Amino acid sequence: MPTPAEIAARRREFRELHAAGCFVIPNPWDAGSAKYLQTLGFKALATTSSGAAWRHGRADGQMAVDEVLVHLREIVEATPLPVNADFESGFAADPEGVARNVRRAVETGVAGLSIEDSTGDADSPLRDIPTSVERIRAARRAIDEAGGDTLLVGRAENFIVGRPDLDDAIRRLRAYAEAGADCLYAPGIKTREQIEAVVRAVAPKPVNLLIGFPTDLTLRDAEALGVRRISVGGALARSAWGGFMRAAQAIAGEGRFDAFSQAASGVELNGIFRGR
Repeated sequence: MPTPAEIAARRREFRELHAAGCFVIPNPWDAGSAKYLQTLGFKALATTSSGAAWRHGRADGQMAVDEVLVHLREIVEATPLPVNADFESGFAADPEGVARNVRRAVETGVAGLSIEDSTGDADSPLRDIPTSVERIRAARRAIDEAGGDTLLVGRAENFIVGRPDLDDAIRRLRAYAEAGADCLYAPGIKTREQIEAVVRAVAPKPVNLLIGFPTDLTLRDAEALGVRRISVGGALARSAWGGFMRAAQAIAGEGRFDAFSQAASGVELNGIFRGR
């Protein structure tokens, strides 16, 4: 486990990254993927609830809070980089429960964590704004009481849960910013117009953009639109699963092994991880 001084330094570095420019915060799903991303020069990492769940043979959203806390510690300990936690909806129905779980997440050493406003109920997928605001305030208080300066991300899940109302998402993000969120995030927005509208609405607070789909939008383009950081969610995990599934299906269905031509070199992997 990193020392308190090391954790404090990571949190300072993480906040500094949000001060200007635009950076990519990729999402590993285990210690090995985290270590590899570090070798590529990324400055910070973020966990992915979906990638972590698939690793354990679960669907996204099916991991319990204790399991997620173990996963957070694993990623925090894997590299010296700051880690942002995908903390889903705080794993509690009430603000007090959110605060309790956020305190536990802060203790893992994460440099940031996000709280969603989704319910998991397909018929009513979003919490109302007043309730969601109370949950963000509870998370803010828990972080402040811990004294760890962990960065709080407020998420409006409209576009993820099938309620793609940009005006409502912006109302939510503004409310979360006023409630104490340091960074705002509306996963699922894709067009330049949507991105510009969100950035403008919550300025000067930083905005996280999810790019987990094929696009011609580049890091430079996102920076020009005012985005401060880009995450990829479960896309890297899905890419790994895609290669595995194609190779396994070729063996099972056709008795073919040619998909291994795209496999990583064992020598290279051992070289990356040896001594780490």
